[in-house]
Amino acid sequence: MGAALRSRPIIPARPKLDRPRSRLIAFPITVLALLVLPVAAGLLGAALPAFGYLPVLGLEDFSLKPFVALLGAPGIGVSLALSLCAGLCTTTLAFLVVTGFVAAWHGTRVFRALRRLIAPLLAAPHAAAAFGLAFLIAPSGLLMRALSPWASGFDRPPDWLIVHDPAGLTMTAGLVVKEIPFLFLMALAALPQVEAEPRLKMARALGYGRVAAFLFAVLPPLYAQLRLPIFAIIAYACSVVDVALILGPTTPAPLAVRILEWQADPDLSLRSLAAAGALAQFVIAFLAISLWLALEWLVARIGAKLTTSGRRFRRDGFLRQLTGVTMSLSAGLVFAGLATLALWSIAGFWAFPDVWPNALTLDTWRHLGASLSRPLDNALLIAALSSFLAVVLALGALEYEARTGGTVTTRALVTLYLPLLVPQIAFLFGLDMLLVALRFDGRLLAVILAHLVFVFPYVLLSLSQPWQALDPRYALIARSLGRGADAIFWKIRLPMLARAIATATALGFAVSISLYLPTLLIGAGRWPTVTTEAVALSSGGDRRITAATALVQACLPFFAFTLAALLPALLFRRRAAMRAGG
Repeated sequence: MGAALRSRPIIPARPKLDRPRSRLIAFPITVLALLVLPVAAGLLGAALPAFGYLPVLGLEDFSLKPFVALLGAPGIGVSLALSLCAGLCTTTLAFLVVTGFVAAWHGTRVFRALRRLIAPLLAAPHAAAAFGLAFLIAPSGLLMRALSPWASGFDRPPDWLIVHDPAGLTMTAGLVVKEIPFLFLMALAALPQVEAEPRLKMARALGYGRVAAFLFAVLPPLYAQLRLPIFAIIAYACSVVDVALILGPTTPAPLAVRILEWQADPDLSLRSLAAAGALAQFVIAFLAISLWLALEWLVARIGAKLTTSGRRFRRDGFLRQLTGVTMSLSAGLVFAGLATLALWSIAGFWAFPDVWPNALTLDTWRHLGASLSRPLDNALLIAALSSFLAVVLALGALEYEARTGGTVTTRALVTLYLPLLVPQIAFLFGLDMLLVALRFDGRLLAVILAHLVFVFPYVLLSLSQPWQALDPRYALIARSLGRGADAIFWKIRLPMLARAIATATALGFAVSISLYLPTLLIGAGRWPTVTTEAVALSSGGDRRITAATALVQACLPFFAFTLAALLPALLFRRRAAMRAGG
């Protein structure tokens, strides 16, 4: 998708003098305001209390005391290191797995098979996948039960700290298995733009091995188009909260989790400390991206020397098998984790080391029904409205682009990624402070708009490629028959792109369902969703209730994608030609 944006216009950054005017200009202006203003206002709202200015608490003199307090907080160095390492390690591992798999298996049956699994892997929310991984690899998890006691010798769960380990290894693993599908999807969208097939054929004709041909001939232009998605992964992994609460260390926790704890503390004097932490989180993300750029420079120099060395690296069989196994394992962990959640949600008494529960029952679901109804209603309402608004704005911006012939620039592309490049905790904290001052926090509209900030980029990225791929001759024929621009939009583009629009809506719905911080901070705890309820259960409690809640969260995006696949098919079941762009 990022590749499509680079080569095809999305948001016009500067109007041309001869560009035709359109009343649809309100859409790109609204989009730019939606993407820029919350981030700018949120960073400003965090910066003022971080430097000691918080009039509501009687702090009206600027100072560095919050930063001094932050540096003096117990274990703050470990928290900073955990956040930095999580961002870099997650991105490095995900990039190596995806790049190695694409290089080794591009164009094969295995590649096509894993490509079909992208949608369900992406649909699984981070929190649900993290719960599934925890239930799978914990000392009393399904894997240990399968090995006990015949192989491990354990007749009770070993005293191993796998989940919440101090080094954050399990948290990093949970992030990697969820970021691999995202990066794989970005690579799939970019491959056609870099003419991968001709480049590979030429390199193979020169005698290079399969992997070496890809790395030397395709990866350089491909990486240029993956850079922004990679930066988004770094920023997310550095500041993730929900996965860190479920899988991450606790003493001390990563910086983002500690910021949330300080922000929620009844002691209001900790607000300045939390604000200083939010700015520190922004600096950590910037530092991680800078280190990645340095690593990128180093790898590019090494690659240039290898390219001119004349070596062909034909023996790559082990590397191919390794990348295939790693990629399949990451996908298998997500599906196995979700299956484990499903089993726990209907389990009766289940003692260790039994692999299967003694009884299956629906008691958990009966008890959960009443307590989960309100969070479920809130989640559906917020996700439906935010995804609908995002689709309307995206269609308006794309139609404006089609009518005026705008061109995309790097600045416009960075603007589109801005809410994904800036850590959520860094600007949502300040945005929450501003909304409190304006007495607008905790309102449903504020929560929906906060979700819209994160939902819109994904919806636009999803819609842009099929929109631009629609054959322009349909519009030319309509114009030759006397149809205007509005008629072309309503009667040609929308019906023919119904499948793509439905898919983008489902993607926006899935993104909204998975959002934790915007719901918690902007909603001030008044709009609980299945995600906030599931994460709240991470601190302990009944495994069956936790599994059932996480499973509900995981199923909602699947239902949305299923509906998105069925609805256009039903609408146009007698008009196969109307399914263009699907």
